[in-house]
Amino acid sequence: MQTFEIKSLDQLGQAARTFLSMVKGNKTFAFYGPMGSGKTTLIKAICQELGTTDTITSPSFALVNEYRTRNGEVLYHLDLYRINSVDELYDLGYEEYFLGDNFVFIEWAERAHGLLPGSTVKVRIEESGNKSRLVQVDI
Repeated sequence: MQTFEIKSLDQLGQAARTFLSMVKGNKTFAFYGPMGSGKTTLIKAICQELGTTDTITSPSFALVNEYRTRNGEVLYHLDLYRINSVDELYDLGYEEYFLGDNFVFIEWAERAHGLLPGSTVKVRIEESGNKSRLVQVDI
């Protein structure tokens, strides 16, 4: 497990670069942390670092947002907070997202218990005082 701290919003770009250097070769990421811990904010910075040309927003109501990078690569951002059962993930067509070759960022990944690929990188975000965040990356 590797850890880094984000002390302010000004450090998000560097945090995204640090994250991407840690996870080279991995493309599926499960994000864990309490509401308001910064999952969406970090994912936004990572997507920007990957070169997305789209506006990144929380997919809380849509469940899945699709973004494109400048070179045409597709990034998926899922928010499973409103998922109540594994059956809903089957209805969503989770296989397309979880088992494809695209970058996939999954918030509230605990709702997909048992469906995440074994290669999924687990990312835990916790408040660590003074508005900073501790990010633990389990590769």
